[in-house]
Amino acid sequence: MPEGDTVLQTATRLHEALAGQVLTRSDLRVPRFATADLSGRTVLDVTARGKHLLTRIEGGLTLHSHLRMDGAWRVYAPDERWRGGPGHQIRAILANAEHIAVGYRLPVLELLRTSDEDRVVGHLGPDLLGPDWDPGPALDRLLAAPERSLGEALLDQRNLAGIGNVYKCELCFLARVTPWLPVGALPDGALPRLVTLAERLLNANRDRPTRTTTITSELRTPPSPPNATPVQSAPATTPARAPARPRARPPVRVQERLYVYGRARRPCLRCGTPIRLADQDDRPTYWCPGCQSGPTP
Repeated sequence: MPEGDTVLQTATRLHEALAGQVLTRSDLRVPRFATADLSGRTVLDVTARGKHLLTRIEGGLTLHSHLRMDGAWRVYAPDERWRGGPGHQIRAILANAEHIAVGYRLPVLELLRTSDEDRVVGHLGPDLLGPDWDPGPALDRLLAAPERSLGEALLDQRNLAGIGNVYKCELCFLARVTPWLPVGALPDGALPRLVTLAERLLNANRDRPTRTTTITSELRTPPSPPNATPVQSAPATTPARAPARPRARPPVRVQERLYVYGRARRPCLRCGTPIRLADQDDRPTYWCPGCQSGPTP
């Protein structure tokens, strides 16, 4: 599922294949721009803004695309077989002497003046993977609607750009709250930590071929109550006694790349409770009832 990290990877591949090269072929298969011909123009750069792709072209033009749920750009050599889907799913072709970029199932594709880019990305909040990332405005936007559920607030690209449904579920799990908890009900200091974690997770995955939110060397540990009182150290004059180890199956190394997303009815990697699944704003939403506190459907 395309999110900020995978969109950035797509922009990088497109930039490496197209930037600085003259287009020898262009084919935009949407009615509004079907007659547009970009051949003979040089591609200047391809950049990501949140989950949007901006391909800037000589002459003050920008090809704006958005992948949404299942769109994709693929890059091929001139003699390579295209494998991104059937021909009727192709929405754009940009080619030069060395590479061919093919856009499949693109729900958003439009050609506009580069000076008008703000019309399509100006509404976005701070970009988690952008060079100008600033958590302050993102926090202000999130806190502006304290009654809104955390899951919906994280997905709203006007608050901060780059989080999709996978990261929404994973971030709520790592914060130990359900996606239905109102933003204003988060414990003090939890939201700034969550925003910092979001930026760290997306940056950790910006170059990975497969998105990972777990630590592969992490050991599974027995469950502990969400509000358990921390074990206090004994006085220095008395040797500290190790707490009794709960009965549980031996630790196993985590093989999963995600904590909860896509793991409905499978045991939580932390506590063993089956992961639950429900819709939130028509999006499949996963959570662990053992690890995450807050309202649920």
